[in-house]
Amino acid sequence: MNYQTPTLRRALAADYAIGLMPPAARRRFEQLLLEDAALRVELAQWQESLASLTDALPEQPVPERVWQGITARIEPQELHVPQKRPFWNWLRVTVAACSLVIAVTLGVIYNRDDARYSATLVSADAQPALRVRAHENFLQVEPVTLAAVEPEHSLELWAIPADGKPISLGVIPAGGKGKVELNDAQKALIGKPIALAVSLEPKGGSPTGQPTGPVLYQGALAAL
Repeated sequence: MNYQTPTLRRALAADYAIGLMPPAARRRFEQLLLEDAALRVELAQWQESLASLTDALPEQPVPERVWQGITARIEPQELHVPQKRPFWNWLRVTVAACSLVIAVTLGVIYNRDDARYSATLVSADAQPALRVRAHENFLQVEPVTLAAVEPEHSLELWAIPADGKPISLGVIPAGGKGKVELNDAQKALIGKPIALAVSLEPKGGSPTGQPTGPVLYQGALAAL
């Protein structure tokens, strides 16, 4: 190693002054110092520069806003406790809550959905369009994203049994929401492996007993 290179000499002197030099290298550098006066001058300059970093800094007054911020962080915060309510207020709240629970429970009991089968009919691009729930004596239909139907047309719901011959279940109410009543023959179809389909028909339904217009929606009826 060429210890006469200025860059190397400065780096070695800096490492020695800072204390970063390993023990073995430190002993070699101290041997060089005994033989090299210029290197001792380089080290002295570094030591003098580093010594200035330990000088005490003059005191600076702390702005009042800084003290206020510190105080706000370390002082106990005031706890706002809600005003105690009279016993009768709590009693009224409890009674009201119990009444609400009873009303909801009774509503569930007396308006329980007894649907046995369900189907979601989709359009040709697989978008959900109509939801059908089969009860004992009727079908409950509800639109999802049903397309608008002109006044001179109706949507008719069909059951497609295993033999593939459509059987009308009735005309869907205008707007797609409501009930479709079932006769005995139609009720006998529910529960069998059938698909449902909706076709666009003249107002009031198909005049032939079979679909005459395009099939807009279809889906399978499944047990709940």
